[in-house]
Amino acid sequence: MHLKKKTQPQEKPKLHPRNRHRERYDLKYLVAACPELASFVTLNVHGGETIDFANPEAVKLLNKALLIQHYDMMYWDIPPGYLCPPVPGRADYLHNMADLLGSYNFGNIPTGEKITCLDVGVGANCIYPVIGTKEYGWRFIGSDIDPVAVASANKIIDANPRLSGMVECRLQTNPTDLFYGIIQKDEYIDFTVCNPPFHASMAAATAGTLRKLSNLNEKKIKAPVLNFGGQNGELWCEGGEAQFVGNMIRQSRQFATSVFWFSTLVSKQSHLKGACDALAKAAAVTIKTIPMGQGNKTSRVLAWTFLTKEQQKAWRDLRWKGGAA
Repeated sequence: MHLKKKTQPQEKPKLHPRNRHRERYDLKYLVAACPELASFVTLNVHGGETIDFANPEAVKLLNKALLIQHYDMMYWDIPPGYLCPPVPGRADYLHNMADLLGSYNFGNIPTGEKITCLDVGVGANCIYPVIGTKEYGWRFIGSDIDPVAVASANKIIDANPRLSGMVECRLQTNPTDLFYGIIQKDEYIDFTVCNPPFHASMAAATAGTLRKLSNLNEKKIKAPVLNFGGQNGELWCEGGEAQFVGNMIRQSRQFATSVFWFSTLVSKQSHLKGACDALAKAAAVTIKTIPMGQGNKTSRVLAWTFLTKEQQKAWRDLRWKGGAA
C-alpha cells in the first residue's frame, strides 16, 4: 500500500523571498476579502480552484482581493480600458529596490516616510505606492501624463486613509519630459521606479495583447478584450521600450544629485546593451542589473546612480540614519 504524499502549496518560481505572493493563490481566503471574486472562481482539470486569467474582470477582481487582503486597502478600482498590472511582479520590483538601498546602507533597508520614491508613470492603478507604503513605510510621488490616470490614482489615495500624506500625484504636462517639471528644486528622491511602454506602435501593442490572450485561451484570438491591455501611453510610445529607456537615461543626468538610484524595468534582454552603452556615455558612476522572474516570464531592473562614494555617504548621513530595518 502506497500512501500519497501530502503536497504543500506550490511556490511561484523566482519571486523575491519577502514577496507575499510566493505561494499559489488561496482563493477562499481572497473571496472572503472580496466577495465579488466568487462568481469568477472555477475548477481546473485537476479539481483545484482557479480563475480565468483571460477574463479582464476576473483579473481585476483578483488584484482587488490581493490588495484588500494583503495591503489593507479599503477601496481600489481602475477606469475601463486602463492597465491592470500583476501585483506579485510589482511587489518584486519594490523588494529588489529595497535590497539595493540596503546594500548601500550597511545591509540595513532604509524605511519610513523620509524615504521617497518617484513612480514614473504611476498609472490609474497606483500599485507601487500601495505596496511600498505598506511594506516599507516609504513616501511616494507618482507622475503621469494622463489626467484620467492621475484622477484615478488620487481617488484611490483619498479613499484609503493610510495613504493620506504618503502619496502625492503630479501631472506631467509635457509628455517628452520624465523628470523635469516633476522633481522640484531642492527635492531629494531616494529611488525611482518605472514600467516603460514596451511597444513602438499601437498596432504592435494590439498584436501583443492578442498573443497574450491567445496563449491564455490556448486558441487564436482575433479581437482585443476591453480593459485588458491598457491605454496607449501605458503600452506604447515612439521607439518603444528601447527609446523610452534611452530618453530616461539622458534626462536623468540633469538630476544627478537629486536622486540616489534611478531605475526602470527592461522587459527585453536585447535592449539592455544599448541602455548600458547610454549609461556609460552619460557617465553613470554605478550600474546594476537585477534579474526578476514570475512563472515563465523573465525581466530585469536596470538601476544607476551618478553619485560618487563621498556623495553616497553624505546622502546616507542626511537621509537614511535612524530609518533602517
